[in-house]
Amino acid sequence: MMQNLGEILLQSKLITEEELKKALALQKKTNQRLDRVLLELKFLTQKELLKVLSEKLHIPFLDYLPDEEIDSEALSQIPISFLKRSKFLPLKGERIATCDPLDLSPLDDVRHLLDRTLKPVISSEEEILRGIERSYGTRKTESASQIIRELEETELRSGEAVVEKAEDLLDLASKPPIIKFVDSLILEALKKRASDIHIEPFKKELRIRYRVDGVLYDTLRNGHSHQPAIISRIKVMAGLNIAERRLPQDGRISIKMAGKDIDIRVSVVPISFGERVVMRLLDKSSMFFKLGNLGFSEENLEKFLKLIKSSHGILLNTGPTGSGKTTTLYSALDRINTPDKNIITVEDPIEYQLEGIGQIQVKPKIGLTFASGLRSIVRQDPDIMMVGEIRDFETAEIAIHAALTGHLVFSTLHTNDAAGAITRLLNMGVEPYLASSSVIGIIAQRLVRLICPQCKESYTPTPESLAEVRLKPSDLKGSAPEGTLPRREGVLWRGKSCSACLNTGYWGRTGIFELLLIDDEIRDMITNKREANLIKQKAVSKGMTTLQQAGVEKVLSGITTLEEILRVTQEVIAFT
Repeated sequence: MMQNLGEILLQSKLITEEELKKALALQKKTNQRLDRVLLELKFLTQKELLKVLSEKLHIPFLDYLPDEEIDSEALSQIPISFLKRSKFLPLKGERIATCDPLDLSPLDDVRHLLDRTLKPVISSEEEILRGIERSYGTRKTESASQIIRELEETELRSGEAVVEKAEDLLDLASKPPIIKFVDSLILEALKKRASDIHIEPFKKELRIRYRVDGVLYDTLRNGHSHQPAIISRIKVMAGLNIAERRLPQDGRISIKMAGKDIDIRVSVVPISFGERVVMRLLDKSSMFFKLGNLGFSEENLEKFLKLIKSSHGILLNTGPTGSGKTTTLYSALDRINTPDKNIITVEDPIEYQLEGIGQIQVKPKIGLTFASGLRSIVRQDPDIMMVGEIRDFETAEIAIHAALTGHLVFSTLHTNDAAGAITRLLNMGVEPYLASSSVIGIIAQRLVRLICPQCKESYTPTPESLAEVRLKPSDLKGSAPEGTLPRREGVLWRGKSCSACLNTGYWGRTGIFELLLIDDEIRDMITNKREANLIKQKAVSKGMTTLQQAGVEKVLSGITTLEEILRVTQEVIAFT
């Protein structure tokens, strides 16, 4: 067959005689198979080659491998590492997909392992690997709680926690117990959509919690005995010093799960009963959202798009930690990132790598602060700059100077609402006339949980609960925005709780936004040091939607609940 491959491809007109001669010359020099040489030289694609071989070898070719055709029983008997290395995928009907029909010798190993006859079918390497990842990603595996129970019954040998790093998170078979436990802990967190894993040692127990949609939930409480081994394993994965238990340490872990690249930021701090670990999970495949999917109203989105296309000025984003400020700024940068613009950021930490944008990591230990980093990038001929946070007068002063000299600057502040950002700048020592002339807009935001679509139900709220967000029963009528639930008079929506949403009644999050535009009237109020609440009142009179009003609109549209809006905007209401 190998001798006739060139002739077959010539007859099929997939390659020319000249290309075949080049391939045969390289084959002689490298001692590789002809088909691999042809693919390496890019004289044809793998799919073209496989279709020809399928026809000549009389082996069926499958362009797509649907999930329902994959043999889950056979998968449970074969390690994922073997399947990925051999590029095999067991299918129902005693079939097995391969992307290398000219070398079926590893097939004997699979036949022996499964103790059955297998009929090969041909598919692309990409499709086979995708099928493997999908199948293992949805396959039921041992939970962390099951593995920890096994650990309680097993004596660990010293040093077992520091076995070498696994290649793939889904490959849990035949691993030492501690490695298996930590991998399953991360796997469970990803399946439950957790953003953080908290591992907390106490006097008599080890508590593990997941943060899902911004709220922490207990997932496991167990004995304290294996805590040192678990922490050591995480330190090894993050490249930290396992012998150092007196000082805080920070590190990173990169893993793969169901075809996705996951970046994990690890923080370890010593506490009374051991070391406390928090792991922040960042999915690189869904780095950030498009601006239109963040939760902006149509009116606010239109205004925000005009702001981010300004030639100069400061655009501030305010809100507490975890309110989605970084996501919004990344989405804005992605929207305006074009080849004719030079965009540079100074961040702490760099959450995601942005294509085509220069990103600087703050390193205070060596003197690289927000202020020094910002001072440096001003000399890099930037059009647009992003400063992770304005924390002091020096950073604010440089940002203002950059904005006044023709640069567009994005940054964040920690304030309750948009108008409060002005007060914060003035308290830092910024002159009112500089703040009024440089800031072009301020956006405040929060993240609210969405009602679970699987268990959504209608109910009639009490007048008292409506009054908490300044609504009346008569307000519960009218037409809802396009794409939301139809409004019914006197009725709101909530989640009943189900297994899909972990019995919380919520699934996923969206943003609510308050956008303060700095026009001439607001600019005069800033220059005259008017109070933040007066600036807010003026902005509302000119059409600004407050955070509470934005949340209420989502409640009326059946997107979230009254309780959720009160949870995330209570401090704003208190100061209004």
